[in-house]
Amino acid sequence: MNETYTAAATAREKQFTQVAYDELDSRHHGAIHVPIYQNSLFAFRSYEEFDHAFTALLDHHVYSRGNNPTVTYLEQKLAELEGAEKARCFASGMAAISSAILSSVKQGDHVICVHQAYGPTKEFLSVYLKKFGVETTFVDGRSIDNFKAEIRENTSLFYLESPTSGLFELQNLRECAAYAKEVGARTIIDNTWASPCFQHPLALGVDLVVHSITKYISGHSDCTGGVILGSSELVDQIGYNEYMLLGGLMTPQTAALVAKGLRTLPLRMQRHEESGLLLADFMSRKPYVRRVNHPGMTSHPQFELGKTQMKGYGSLFSFVSDEPLAKMRAWAAKLKYFKIAVSWGGFESLVTANPYGAAGPDGQTGTVVRMYIGMEDPKDLMADIDQAWASL
Repeated sequence: MNETYTAAATAREKQFTQVAYDELDSRHHGAIHVPIYQNSLFAFRSYEEFDHAFTALLDHHVYSRGNNPTVTYLEQKLAELEGAEKARCFASGMAAISSAILSSVKQGDHVICVHQAYGPTKEFLSVYLKKFGVETTFVDGRSIDNFKAEIRENTSLFYLESPTSGLFELQNLRECAAYAKEVGARTIIDNTWASPCFQHPLALGVDLVVHSITKYISGHSDCTGGVILGSSELVDQIGYNEYMLLGGLMTPQTAALVAKGLRTLPLRMQRHEESGLLLADFMSRKPYVRRVNHPGMTSHPQFELGKTQMKGYGSLFSFVSDEPLAKMRAWAAKLKYFKIAVSWGGFESLVTANPYGAAGPDGQTGTVVRMYIGMEDPKDLMADIDQAWASL
């Protein structure tokens, strides 16, 4: 058996135990799930304890805007799964992303960001931060040379997203992290697509990882959230500044929902990976599909790179069609098992269709259809795809 495959399989088995096992905690009377601490504040027996808590505010339970036991539990679980020293949860993925970026820049700085990054992230960098004197250059992240071509003396941040969630382009994370350190810049990556199960950017040298908890980590399309993971030093800096001052906290109710979803994350990701690859291959053989964008397919131009930095694959992918947008949207509307909706990562399959120009800047024409493969039987999804096309 291939040694790399064996190591990846062993790591996956470890994840099952990581998310399922907790030591018996007498403070919670042996409760299997951590309780929801419905508290805005926490009291102390003495002023000595009270004053001591304020010496390290985020390491003690004082006020739920800073620290809540239910949220803390989730943060510890996510840090363990990601291989991080510390994690900080937020009310949304964008709250985590914007806080991570704000912690890494100051007035007059320059950011290099991959051009296929999440739309609101690009808007935050190119529009919102511009009024504070922070400039952003967007580059094709598939080559480190494109980062090197745009570097400036005031470049303080490389913002990565690998794979991207439109055309599923990768960055070489080892090269990007090494070059950023060489020029004195920080690296942040949106790791939502691969999840903490399939990619560990911190081990490849990246400084901070962000996830939209709304997606795979929660897994049930019932809550929103975000998380920043990294070293204790960097995460604490964010905790005492952007997190505390901007107040984008995760509620204990949300943390409890996410913690339950987290119990099945490795199992769900195994299913998503298998179903996603089956459907991507299925779509690649359709006459109306020009190209399938899925980094787990050997036809993907960065397939070999993906194997060196990912242990598996998510189930969100896209395909490019020469058919007009109106026809592909009519096809999507006739699908039974795919809902027309934004987001992804839940139990339900989803589809959206947009002009190619909305996903890629290279001037190509056509339609980009993004498909998210949920927990349904892949055979049912395939039959649904065929019946929808036949009905046009």
